[in-house]
Amino acid sequence: MQHSNFTPAQSVPVYRAASFVVSQGANLGDALACADELMLDDVYTLSARAHPLRLSLHASDTAHMIVGNGSECGVPGAAIHLDCALTLMSPDGQITDAIVLVEVDDEAHIANIYLLPLAGLRPRTPYNLVGIDRTEARTKFAHLACARFTRGTHITMASGAQKPIEELAVGDRILTRNDGVQEVRWVGQSTVRATGDFAPICIRAGTLNNDRDLIVSPDHRLFIYQRKDRLGAGRSELLVKARHLVNGDSVTVQDGGFVDYFELLFDTHQIIYAEGIAAESMLIDTRTKPALPDEVSARLTAHTDTGLSGLDVTENLLDRPDAAELLRRASTR
Repeated sequence: MQHSNFTPAQSVPVYRAASFVVSQGANLGDALACADELMLDDVYTLSARAHPLRLSLHASDTAHMIVGNGSECGVPGAAIHLDCALTLMSPDGQITDAIVLVEVDDEAHIANIYLLPLAGLRPRTPYNLVGIDRTEARTKFAHLACARFTRGTHITMASGAQKPIEELAVGDRILTRNDGVQEVRWVGQSTVRATGDFAPICIRAGTLNNDRDLIVSPDHRLFIYQRKDRLGAGRSELLVKARHLVNGDSVTVQDGGFVDYFELLFDTHQIIYAEGIAAESMLIDTRTKPALPDEVSARLTAHTDTGLSGLDVTENLLDRPDAAELLRRASTR
């Protein structure tokens, strides 16, 4: 199936509903269900045999999502709905947010239900359901798809000066790759637990010819210009997700604790320079728009990708330990 009218695929880790079952409470023995059937104070336990599956999602212009090709679960092309956001509490008082995703068939009947945890879940651990929210699911999901930099990241200004991202403000002039100098329209900031798909990716100094470590969100895309197509992508310009470069050495996951994330928004989707690496700014589409404050969203009339669509590299091309080194060499000679 072709997805020319859809956003680039986003892959998220989910559990099937049957792996998350009520072990104590009103719905004893029942698997995870939609919001209408959930009961507060029910206690859920993740099966010891459960393992997360990668669910590939595309978002359309009409704010619907569908299952993408290559997904480990779901039927490609099937519609996916964000049903609700859950708040779970473990016995030690730790709070974990999660999203319930519902897959429907061609007749709009429920085909599958999935749990997308926003932090790690431990098997055999009882989780008390303390919150059910039907309005926040889309906002929480939006943050997973946003391109985000971490505190301390140096951004190249119009003057060539390097400025920490936390010191940027609306109206600051930033150097972009394709459109010269552009003004910042919005700076977003959030602090989250650095676990699961919120754990940042660290690209060590020198890995992509960067002078300092670059630390970004997992799905943040980096722009690579290949002087020679060493990767076999068939083109010179590439967009590569940071998570696909993880090799346990020069590119690592920084799991644990908390992380301060920042988003930069321009009039159009841009490639800017962070620690010397060309990286995307925040792209507004049907997935990410709910992350914006209402007043910013209201004055956003259009937000295009400025010709960057179609540059994404498939994960299978990057499934090799030397992918980052290949890209570094390809960009220099």
